[in-house]
Amino acid sequence: MRKLLILLAFGGLLISCSSGVDTATMTADEHYAYAKSLYDDEDYLDAITEFQAILLQYPGSKINDDAQFYLGMSYYNEEQYILAAYEFSKLIREIPASPYVSEAQFMLANSYYELSPDYRLDQTYTEKAIKEFQAYIDFFPTSPKVKEAEQKIDELHNKLAHKEFATAVLYEKMDYYFAAIEYFTSVIDNYYDTEYAPQALLKRIEVHLRLHDKKNAKKDIKTFLNRYPDRKDELEKVKDLIKKNFPDEEFNENY
Repeated sequence: MRKLLILLAFGGLLISCSSGVDTATMTADEHYAYAKSLYDDEDYLDAITEFQAILLQYPGSKINDDAQFYLGMSYYNEEQYILAAYEFSKLIREIPASPYVSEAQFMLANSYYELSPDYRLDQTYTEKAIKEFQAYIDFFPTSPKVKEAEQKIDELHNKLAHKEFATAVLYEKMDYYFAAIEYFTSVIDNYYDTEYAPQALLKRIEVHLRLHDKKNAKKDIKTFLNRYPDRKDELEKVKDLIKKNFPDEEFNENY
C-alpha cells in the first residue's frame, strides 16, 4: 500500500510538472486544451504525459476519446508505432461510438504499416496491416481514405509475394525443385494480382522442364499465354522455351 501511495504521488508530480505548468487546478476541458496545445506545437513527449494524466484523472469525461485519440497520435508522431497501435485499438474497443473510430482504425492500420519490415524479414506486422486496412475498407467504404488503404494493401501484398518468390528462387538454386514449385504455386495462387505472379509462373515452367515434367510444363505454358498475353519480356522467354522443348506443338493460335 505504501509503495502504491509513493507511485501515485510521483505520478502526480509528473502530471503537474511535466511541462513546467501546474495542471492541478485545471478543469478537464482546460487540461485537454493544454495537452492539445502541446500536441499542436509538436511537443509530443510532453503531450503524451498530459493525455495519459487526463485519461487517469477523468475516465468518464466527455473529452476522454479526444485524449485517447491524440495519445495514439502522439505516439505515432514519435514513431513509437507499437504503443500507437495499442492506443488506437483501445479507443476502437472501449469507445466504439466515438467519432474518432474511423480515423483510429485507419491509424491503427498505418501503425502496423510503418512496422512492416523489409521483405526478407518476418512479415507479422505486414499481415496485421493488411487485416486492419481491410477492416477499415469494410467498415467505412465511403471514406475518402479508402483508395489510400487499397493502395497500401496492394503494396503490402506485393511485399508478401516478394518474400514467397525469393524463397522459391532460393530453393530452386539449392536444387530443391519440389519445394520451389510449392512456393512458386503459392505466389501464383495467393498473389495473382502482384508483379511476381507472372514471374512465378514462368519459373514454375522452367522447373517442370528441369524435372522432365513436360505435361505440367505444357499446362503452365498454356496458362501463361492465356493469362499474360501482353507481358512482353516474360512472353519472349516462354516462346523460347516452347521452341526449345516443344518445336512441333501448337499452343496458341496467336502465338
